[in-house]
Amino acid sequence: MEKYDAIIIGAGNGGLMSTLELAKYGKKVLLLEKSNKPGGLATSFIRGRFEFEASLFGLNNYGNEEHPGELYHLFKKLGLQEKVDFVTVKEAYHVYAMDENVDYTMPFGIMEYMEKMEEYVPGSQNALKKFFVLAEESKEALIYIEQNKNKLDASYLKRNFPDFLKVSTHTVDKVLEAIKMPKRAQEILTSCWVYFGSPTDKLSFVHFAASFFSMIAYGLKIPYKKSGELSLLLEEEIRKNGGEIKYNSMVKEILFKDRKIAGVHLTNGEIYETNHLICNISPTVVFGSLLPESMVPINSKKLANSRILGGKGFSIFLGLNQSPKDLGLENYSYIICESLDSHKEYLNKSSLKTCSSMAYVLNNAIPSCSAKGTTILEFNSPLMQDTFIKNVTEKNYFELKSRIAESIIDAFEKTTKISIKPYIEEIEIATPITYARYTGHPDGSIYGYKATGMDNLLPRMLSEEKETLLENLRFCGSFSSTLSGFGATYMSGHLAAKGTLKDIEKEEETWN
Repeated sequence: MEKYDAIIIGAGNGGLMSTLELAKYGKKVLLLEKSNKPGGLATSFIRGRFEFEASLFGLNNYGNEEHPGELYHLFKKLGLQEKVDFVTVKEAYHVYAMDENVDYTMPFGIMEYMEKMEEYVPGSQNALKKFFVLAEESKEALIYIEQNKNKLDASYLKRNFPDFLKVSTHTVDKVLEAIKMPKRAQEILTSCWVYFGSPTDKLSFVHFAASFFSMIAYGLKIPYKKSGELSLLLEEEIRKNGGEIKYNSMVKEILFKDRKIAGVHLTNGEIYETNHLICNISPTVVFGSLLPESMVPINSKKLANSRILGGKGFSIFLGLNQSPKDLGLENYSYIICESLDSHKEYLNKSSLKTCSSMAYVLNNAIPSCSAKGTTILEFNSPLMQDTFIKNVTEKNYFELKSRIAESIIDAFEKTTKISIKPYIEEIEIATPITYARYTGHPDGSIYGYKATGMDNLLPRMLSEEKETLLENLRFCGSFSSTLSGFGATYMSGHLAAKGTLKDIEKEEETWN
């Protein structure tokens, strides 16, 4: 039985990042992954002559050397940023509202965004200026809190982030109404709510505003060779720095000695010893399946059971035998909404009759991603409730997923007036069942736990150390305190590694 300074369970974004950081610090680390390749959903797959991107359609909070985001700093610190070719997608988003037959294309850049909004909604600029000032302050305040949450200085917060403190407990809707933003400008601004998985009357303002500011200020990046390039790069760097990775290795149980973490037992019978674990999997799975019942703290069980699972994955991957230009697909992203009212839209996306989607034309960011004269068009339409899981059966599975996919494609064609059905060469449909099987996430949730009320971003950040109540056990990935999204999950791995390094140092001090 080999002993490691730390073992990481799950080679998703967070697991890869935490393993690399620990390896860079000279720790003996082992990454265990049940699949046969790294990345989790940060990967690609092939159907016919098309290679589809599985999940990444825009990396937020990265920026560039002149305007670096947090993620850029992290990649630079780990020596990664010069090893990946990124492209910036050309517009922030293009949103259609089916109920009103209107559409809006919004650009990157704070000034450019405000000018375009003023064109669409005259008289909105003053409120939008207030929004971006609040958004930038919220972003800086969250960075300060994350870096200093164990020794927060209340006077420093009051002095440097006074407006953040005023809005920190309020929802998006409440703050936008308070700064008197016109209703239509609110709807255009918040049409990206679906990426957060909560309607704007439930979503934390600082969570939305900080992320939105990063997107508009820094742009959205995608790797030239898709998200799998990032996963393979992280794998390579882990091995270069002495870290170990074992694929096809599924953990059966977490082992304890004297009520402290002692290692892991795999389904193939292998045992590896460690006193420190990072889990890139759902706490619901860890507490429900991997820990002996006697070792699950009652408050951890209550917390996991009280949380609501976020959006469940439903995606359509199309390989088309015409070019984007020939089809009339001019944009990279198309947000198709039944309504710009996020509360109504949330209810729509809680129904199996939903036809809303976020569609991406990969060729309009990476022209060479498929053969000349072809197009990769991908739809993401997360379901916000358990309706699919509750209504699907072994008999109706294929009919049900085909019906939902057809309604989404029909709505796209009707709304954009672009015909795509006659040109479909390859089609793959992924449902919550697909995502549950592939990732192990409960019910196929790709958004982790729903961010709402007192379980929003800021409360999770402030209570992160009390999440598990188990010494030397930490979480990363979409179910952790940073919530979901590529940038957030990479950062979660970094934070989990920092915490584990402190745990190891504390343990070494005790021994000495």
